Amino acid sequence: MGWIGVDLDGTLAQYDKWKGPNHIGKPIPKMLKRVKEWIDKGQKVKIFTARAMDKEHIPPIKKWLEENGLGKLEVTNIKDYSMITLYDDRCVQVITNTGELIKEK
Repeated sequence: MGWIGVDLDGTLAQYDKWKGPNHIGKPIPKMLKRVKEWIDKGQKVKIFTARAMDKEHIPPIKKWLEENGLGKLEVTNIKDYSMITLYDDRCVQVITNTGELIKEK
């Protein structure tokens, strides 16, 4: 089974600006609910964040996840062939094999 990647800052947690590795904003309720539903259905979810570039930044993320009812999700900054989709506040989606952008609604 593949996995869903969920960005942390600005997608799962409020983001105002970088305030250091120990500061993670409050959860965004709609996204937190969505992630919990995926987990409850047995879907594998990983937190996909640039913060994971520095391994010392991962423990605060794991603590935040546990405090917000998301248990021990994997934290990564690497996608692989098993990633199904990515939820991120900075992405621009491209139609496969065309280079065409999917327009905002």
